[in-house]
Amino acid sequence: MNAICWPEGFAPGFTDNFVSNETIVSGLNVNDVWPFLSQPLRWPEYYKNSADVRIYDNQGPELENGVRFYFSTFGFPVEAQVVEFVPPAEGLPARLAWHGWAGEENTAQRLDVHHAWLLEELSGHRIRILTQETQNGVPATELAKTRPNPMLNGHQEWLDGLIRAAQK
Repeated sequence: MNAICWPEGFAPGFTDNFVSNETIVSGLNVNDVWPFLSQPLRWPEYYKNSADVRIYDNQGPELENGVRFYFSTFGFPVEAQVVEFVPPAEGLPARLAWHGWAGEENTAQRLDVHHAWLLEELSGHRIRILTQETQNGVPATELAKTRPNPMLNGHQEWLDGLIRAAQK
């Protein structure tokens, strides 16, 4: 199976917080799921922890490399920029990743994240969806200590909602 591509400074194990969520389901393919993930204005339809989505510079509705966007999640106002966008293609996994940030640089409130998604077709008409996020900053250190883990549970809700939306 394929893996997430990590930029320098964001590899799991070298960051302040990391979470990984994955699901494998039958009866869907990447093309069924991709529109619900690649169009952030749709996220609040199926994921309650996503709100106030905006795409800058008259871009969208689908993300693409370099596109800047905003959303709020986990109580953080997140500015983000797409750093990896690989739409579905025969025999290759679809990939979406963004660098997100909240708070002023060089302050204790600053949070920097790399959130990545990988969607790949498996045998037997199954799809694997992997989402992983690493975070750096004081807020990330605090999130990593919180139980139950809000990021782990929140991303599972996102995965579950994504699957339900694609199945409708």
